Amino acid sequence: MLDRLAPALFVLLWSTGWLVAKFAVAHADPLTFMAARHALAAIAFTGLCLAVGATWPSSRRVAGYAMLSGVFLHGLYLAGVWWAIGQGVPAGLSGIIAGLQPLLTAAMAPLLISERLRPRQKIGIVVGFVGILIAISPQLLDTFEKGLAGLGFPVMVNLLAMFSVTYGTLYQKRHLQEGDLLTIAVLQFVGAFLVTLPLALAFEDLRFDWTGEAIFAMAWSVFGISMGAVGLLLYLIRRGQVSRAASLIYLMPPVVAIEAFFLFGEPMTLPMIVGTVIVVAGVYMVNRKT
Repeated sequence: MLDRLAPALFVLLWSTGWLVAKFAVAHADPLTFMAARHALAAIAFTGLCLAVGATWPSSRRVAGYAMLSGVFLHGLYLAGVWWAIGQGVPAGLSGIIAGLQPLLTAAMAPLLISERLRPRQKIGIVVGFVGILIAISPQLLDTFEKGLAGLGFPVMVNLLAMFSVTYGTLYQKRHLQEGDLLTIAVLQFVGAFLVTLPLALAFEDLRFDWTGEAIFAMAWSVFGISMGAVGLLLYLIRRGQVSRAASLIYLMPPVVAIEAFFLFGEPMTLPMIVGTVIVVAGVYMVNRKT
């Protein structure tokens, strides 16, 4: 049952991260918010592990694998994306950069973990990326018209963040196929915290205004996204091909647009509707079981 529900639940929970960002960036520095989120997620997962009697890694090597995967999968990835958006990188361009992850994962998987896609899955990866291009084409055109003056370095950071989460996903699949996912999650968030906190201390004033919106954004980020969505992502990576799990990223921009339509009244454009249909078709081609 969970195998069938996990992809949809992951997409729904993970997509809310972009909506939470609408609230969070107005009340906290992005790296500060992320450092606190990782620390609280580690504490929350630890409490859950103690409650259910989860098994901790039997060796320092496995614990090291878990912490290092957290550095790439959560720490550098989220820090890079949130910082870049905070520096003015447009959401449309950030969406295209995120859309490169499934393509890069499919290209690197045969080299790093000997995972090969069937021809239909390869076509689905490309179809999904085309759907993303169509869906956010209005934002991209607007971005190109306004130009990217002064955003060269933030765009580069956003690209590096995408490479980080791609490598983290493959690293997770290669080195953490065994062990309790709950305790692995604890160590991953510890690793993410250890890399994010120094960045926050170096580049920010540690601003967090403790308003109701800021606290709500943090609570949902910890329990809904870090525990719910990330837990499902780890489960999906372990249970199947990493390319299948990565292809779900294609669904994020369309789902976010639909959520924004209902929650904030943001308009749904024709390219978004057409692109969403194409994205869904591409993801289906990648994930359909023979």
